[in-house]
Amino acid sequence: MPRQSLRKALALQLDPELRSEPGLSLTNKLLMALIIIAATAAIIETETAISRGYDLQFRLFEICVGVAFVIEYLARLWIVPESPQYAEKSWPRVRYAVSFAAVVDLLAIIPIVAAFGGGGSVVLRFLRLLRIIRLAKLGRMSRAWNDIVTAIHSRRHELLLTFGLATILMLISSTLLYWAEGDLQPDKFGSIPRSFWWAVVTLTTVGYGDVYPITALGKFLSGLVAVAGIGLIAMPTGILASAFSDVVQARKRAKAP
Repeated sequence: MPRQSLRKALALQLDPELRSEPGLSLTNKLLMALIIIAATAAIIETETAISRGYDLQFRLFEICVGVAFVIEYLARLWIVPESPQYAEKSWPRVRYAVSFAAVVDLLAIIPIVAAFGGGGSVVLRFLRLLRIIRLAKLGRMSRAWNDIVTAIHSRRHELLLTFGLATILMLISSTLLYWAEGDLQPDKFGSIPRSFWWAVVTLTTVGYGDVYPITALGKFLSGLVAVAGIGLIAMPTGILASAFSDVVQARKRAKAP
């Protein structure tokens, strides 16, 4: 098989956007299974009651997984010219290498260093935990993920505005509770930065209960902030729901005859 034909065939196996048929290729299905198994193994390995005595097996498995992901990374780098997104651009492989998807692929390879390194240093432990990031590789296997990314990008200005509004509201709330509760609870509300934790927990409607006002004024202000938090959470939810609906409808119209 000519080199270009082989590259195109491999691209059809690795890039869902190039496939005319619905669903994933067999190669991508196998990669998805490998990603899930590798992440599961990384989680299990942190529980010594289960992994004790199997260090060698976990290390060998990690080496095999790492080698598989290295091969996948190199294969994706090779097929870049087949992608319409990069084919017409200069230095297509370099452009792909600095893309978000390629960086995630590269980060998924790095933990193999821990498998060869051994030991229990903080760096090696971090590299082992970095294996969980491999779950992010699942996103490229689904066209629905691209829809989500497109939806977020299309509403980025509205989302940034919402984030700015949330930050301002948190600062105002922190300041108010510092004024109302700072003298009575200096360890919790003795400064605006200390009050900020309470503001985050209250405005996001999490409500851990570890920090709360005890004065009548503080409780009144806390109630107002809690009600404001309901609207604050609803804003980005509504924006994203509307954006995602628009993207899905656009995809349906594009497929319609």
